[in-house]
Amino acid sequence: MFILTFPTVQLIHMGTKFKPAELAIFIFAIALIFVSEYYYVFLKDPMRAIFIGLWPPTILLVLVYFNLKLKR
Repeated sequence: MFILTFPTVQLIHMGTKFKPAELAIFIFAIALIFVSEYYYVFLKDPMRAIFIGLWPPTILLVLVYFNLKLKR
């Protein structure tokens, strides 16, 4: 008998819960964080880095909001 612990079960089911569009938006938000870091560290443009860095939380918030609205 194979027994899975709780964190392992979450990791197994984590990939199946995301729709392709949600996964694409999530990857886009993560990419924006790296772009923001690039502007801050390498191009020495902190204002643009802050502007770009504020978009991922906003995008993820909209994603969560629409998921909650669809579940009702």
